[in-house]
Amino acid sequence: MRIATFNVNSITARLPRLLAWLESSGTDVLCIQETKCSAEQFPAEALRELGYESAVNATGRWNGVALLSRVGLEDVTLGLPGGPDYEGVQEPRAISATCGGVRVWSVYVPNGREVEHDHYGYKLQWFTALTAAIAEDAAGPRPFAVLGDFNVAPTDEDVYDPAVFEGLTHVTPAERAALETLRGAGLTDVFPRALKYDRPYTFWDYRMLAFPKNKGMRIDLVYGNEPFRSAVKDAYVDREERKGKGASDHAPVVVDLEL
Repeated sequence: MRIATFNVNSITARLPRLLAWLESSGTDVLCIQETKCSAEQFPAEALRELGYESAVNATGRWNGVALLSRVGLEDVTLGLPGGPDYEGVQEPRAISATCGGVRVWSVYVPNGREVEHDHYGYKLQWFTALTAAIAEDAAGPRPFAVLGDFNVAPTDEDVYDPAVFEGLTHVTPAERAALETLRGAGLTDVFPRALKYDRPYTFWDYRMLAFPKNKGMRIDLVYGNEPFRSAVKDAYVDREERKGKGASDHAPVVVDLEL
């Protein structure tokens, strides 16, 4: 089984590229973040024509997550059970389902904006709720993984220059501690290989020629339990999909499992 996670940064804007990538990559299950559309606007029919079932948690122009599968899509849960609200609503940032015997979550962790902002506290609360929500599956016997845009670089080696990010979100001790607590529920960071250069960055800003200069971050992650990790045969960042006109500012992370 080939499973991937991809922050598409608007599925409607990237749809032709996404359809082409799905066809060429042979992906069986895709976790999508930042759909930037409502569930009604989600292009389920176009994806169905390629053989993919869809499950969507999306409410409008911001956020939004989805799962695509051509190996089954069962026991779908929309949202983060016990998750915090932001400005009175639970944002559409999580969705989970069982696909071909593997339980997967697609998550789009809050950005945090600035350390002094309310959104930063919301981000840490969101991590706490996520850890509680996945604990039973993480410790269970079936393959299980949380995939998505975590908006945290786990270590200084996961950013191109730690000095640039000093005092900013995505690298603070509290955010990294939240990731460590999540892993402590029984998960392992499935570390992908880079197709170019020495670090498997997954995000490059659109500005300042960040991509050609490889000024990136590794914030799109795959955290799997032991049954999932032991089935991993390969993992890589598909950097090629970040190239060219109309690309997302993220690249897909692809994991091959032998179940």
